[in-house]
Amino acid sequence: MRVNLITQSLGSFQSNAGTIPLSLTIKPACGLPGEYQFPTDSASLLKLLNTQTDLPATVIQRFAGSLTVAKSAKLLGVELSERTLTNIGYFVD
Repeated sequence: MRVNLITQSLGSFQSNAGTIPLSLTIKPACGLPGEYQFPTDSASLLKLLNTQTDLPATVIQRFAGSLTVAKSAKLLGVELSERTLTNIGYFVD
């Protein structure tokens, strides 16, 4: 399923942990209803993007950079499997 990923920073960069606490919003890219939010962190999100998507490394690196400088970051039209979405709590009918 193609989704839009929108992050909202919940705090500042934790240099000792190497992560930023985030709220991740997942919305269907096709405009259908079905918004889902869950708490995560930058390291977990980047790991998910690296292992569960076919996004080029340059796109993921650019997104990672935007996480550290902006309060909100977006990745639009990301293909995630139904299994991956279900594993993070987003249920697909």
